[in-house]
Amino acid sequence: MQPDFWHERWQQNQIGFHQEAINLHLQQFWPQLGIVPGNGVFVPLCGKSGDMLWLRAQGHTVVGVELSQLAVQAFFSENGLRATASTQGRFSLFEADGIRLYCGDFFDLAAEDLANVRAVYDRASLIALPPEMRPTYAAHMQQLLAAGTRMLLVAFEYPQHEMNGPPFSVQEAEVRALYGGFCTIELIHAIDILAQEARFRDRGVSRLQEKVYLLTYNRAQE
Repeated sequence: MQPDFWHERWQQNQIGFHQEAINLHLQQFWPQLGIVPGNGVFVPLCGKSGDMLWLRAQGHTVVGVELSQLAVQAFFSENGLRATASTQGRFSLFEADGIRLYCGDFFDLAAEDLANVRAVYDRASLIALPPEMRPTYAAHMQQLLAAGTRMLLVAFEYPQHEMNGPPFSVQEAEVRALYGGFCTIELIHAIDILAQEARFRDRGVSRLQEKVYLLTYNRAQE
C-alpha cells in the first residue's frame, strides 16, 4: 500500500470510496461527542469528502490530511472555495473558510499541526489501510492528539478472504486492540448494509456490517 497506489486511484478517477452524500452516521451520532463550536476536528485521509463542509457548518474548524493533491484541489474547486496555498514542513497547505488541508503523508504530521483539535472523524482512513499498517497508524494518532479528544470511527466488517481491500474489514476486536490501551471505546451502532452495497456484492462479499464507535482518548503518548 504505497503512495503511488492512491495517486493512481485519483488520477484514474477510481474513487468508489468517495461518498457524494453527507454520511448519515456522522449526522446522527456527531452530537454524542459533545464538541462545542469553535473546536477543531481532524479528518484523516480526507479525500474530497463533503463531510468536511458539514462539520464546518456545525461551527468547527476542520483540519484534514490527504496524500493526493488532485483530491485536495478538487475539494476546494468543486465547492466553490478559493484556497490560499503555502508550504509547511513537508506539506503543501491549502486553507479556505476555516478548513485547512495538509497535502502529504499522514505519518509526517506532528502534534502542533493539530493544536486546536478536540475531535476526530474517521470514516475512510483506518479501513483504507492493510493490517500491517494499522498498528503504526493508531500509534501515530495517539502521538498527535491530546487526552480528552473524542473520535467518531466508522468501520466495515466482512469476510476478508472474499474480497481484497481497500476498503478493508476491521473487526471490533482489532479496533479494541489498536485503541484500547489509550482510549475508552463504545460501540454505538451496528447495521447490516450488504443489500445497499452493490459494489461489495459484485465482488463476492456474502456479509457486510458497518459499525460506529465512539472513542475517548484518556491519555496522551508517554
